[in-house]
Amino acid sequence: MAAAKGWVPDRRDMIWISFGPKMGDEMKDEHPMLVLSPKSFNERTGIVIGLSMTDAESNETNPFAVKYVGPKDAVGYVLTHQPKSFDWRKRNARPHSWKQVSPDVFEAACEGLNSIIAICA
Repeated sequence: MAAAKGWVPDRRDMIWISFGPKMGDEMKDEHPMLVLSPKSFNERTGIVIGLSMTDAESNETNPFAVKYVGPKDAVGYVLTHQPKSFDWRKRNARPHSWKQVSPDVFEAACEGLNSIIAICA
C-alpha cells in the first residue's frame, strides 16, 4: 500500500519504513516506527525521527520496551532505546493501518526515551 499523495507523517503516527541496510544487531527490512517529530518538521526536512516498533515477544521483559495492544488484541512494543531518523520519502514510508498509538503509549515512550537521554519533555 503506497502512501497517499500529499501524505506526511505526524507525531504519534505509526508508519511502515525500511530499516535497511542493517549493521550489527540493528533491525532490518521494513518495520513499524512510532513518529516523534511533528508534521511540520517532517514535511520541511524530509526526515522523520521516531522509535522502532516490533511484535517480538522477547521484549516482554525488556525494560526499554513499551508494550501496547493493537486491534484484535495484537501485542507490540515501542523500543525506547532505538531512536532513529530516516529520510521518509526515499525509504517509501507509508501509514500503518493502526494509524496512531494512544496518548498514553506515546507519553510512556517519550518518558522511556527521556530516561535514557534526558531531552524529551
